[in-house]
Amino acid sequence: MMPKIRPDQTPEGTAESTETCASGAQSEPNAERATHVAVIMDGNGRWAQSRGKPRLFGHHAGAKRVKEIVRACPDLGVKYLTIFAFSTENWKRTQTEVSGLMSLFRRYIQSELKGLVAEGVRVRFIGDRPRLDNKLIALMDELESVTCENSKVHLTIAINYGGRDEVSRAIKEMARDVKTGVLDPETVDETTLTRYLDTRVLPDPDLVIRTSGEARISNFLLWQSAYSEYEFIDTLWPDFTAEVFADCMARFAHRDRRFGGVKS
Repeated sequence: MMPKIRPDQTPEGTAESTETCASGAQSEPNAERATHVAVIMDGNGRWAQSRGKPRLFGHHAGAKRVKEIVRACPDLGVKYLTIFAFSTENWKRTQTEVSGLMSLFRRYIQSELKGLVAEGVRVRFIGDRPRLDNKLIALMDELESVTCENSKVHLTIAINYGGRDEVSRAIKEMARDVKTGVLDPETVDETTLTRYLDTRVLPDPDLVIRTSGEARISNFLLWQSAYSEYEFIDTLWPDFTAEVFADCMARFAHRDRRFGGVKS
């Protein structure tokens, strides 16, 4: 679980977001660099169905694609990668698909644990854990623990996550702290809520990518993506290669990010 940040702390990696990262397509002197990329991994089911396979076949293919994208991050200058694996709304899917996904998550952690440790990847999970089964929660805790000293890439996996749910849980915790005197309501501002979110130790995403041609954010990182750039692409997630990722990053490099201001 992520620790709560004290009022005098800043999110982990904020200072790192200004570092220069080596990347062929992003080497222009004044190019924007996306240090934190978040991905809505959409299209697994359609990818499988177009091949006459069950939806779970697509989810397995999508899980394999995650490894390739994580490995591509350092060369693209991406320090933080956040992926949307299972939403609070995905429980509405068939029991077969939900059970299959939970089984896939368990197998993924078990099979990838040693490789993630060896490759310097730090893994965190965000979302509301209590609804998940105890075996999966234990595996998530273990993976977070054994990778906690790594820093080459920070991989955050959103499971049973919803942006509105996250904000609701944060506000409840804030209310408890106000009630017990830990938090003075007169000091509350937008940075206060940030310290109660699941992502409190992470910088906000610079770029949010959604695959599969859908142009919606689906309740993902609602608070954190206030000034993120968005990239909606037609590619289905199992077809999202490192080359497609690099193309997204190259386009981002030419974005003009003003954060509400006007450049002189």
